[in-house]
Amino acid sequence: MPQPDQPAYELPAERSPFGPPAGEPSPYGHQGPQQSAHWSQQPPYPPQGPYGQYGPPPGGPGRGTNVLAILSLVFAFVFPPAGAVLGHVAKRQIRTSGEEGDQLATWGLILGYVFTGLTVLACCGWLALVAFGNTGDSGSY
Repeated sequence: MPQPDQPAYELPAERSPFGPPAGEPSPYGHQGPQQSAHWSQQPPYPPQGPYGQYGPPPGGPGRGTNVLAILSLVFAFVFPPAGAVLGHVAKRQIRTSGEEGDQLATWGLILGYVFTGLTVLACCGWLALVAFGNTGDSGSY
C-alpha cells in the first residue's frame, strides 16, 4: 500500500510515456531535449492593423451598381412605364458617373417597354370585347 506522501504510480524519470518502449531505438531518429531550437519555437505572427478600419473597395470610388438601374428592372415587372423611365434615367447617370449596372438599366428599358406594350394591347382588347359585347340584342324577350 502506498504511503500518503508517495504517488500511487510513478514513471521512471529517464523515459517519456510517449516514446518507444525501453531498449528500442526510435523509428523517427533521436528524440529528447536535444531537439533543434527551430522545431520547438513558433514563428512570430505578422503585425495586425487596427480593428474596424478597412480601406476603400477594390475598384475605386463610384464603381458600385447604380440604384436606379436596379429599380428600373424591378419596376419593369411591377409598373412597366416607371421601369422604362427609370431605365432611361439610370443609363444617363451611368454615362456620367461611371457606375456599373448598364445591362440592368438596358433590361429594365426593354422589359418596361415590352410589358407596357402588352398591357396596352390587353386593355385595348378588353375594351374591344366590352364594346362588341354590348351591341345587338337589348335583352328583352
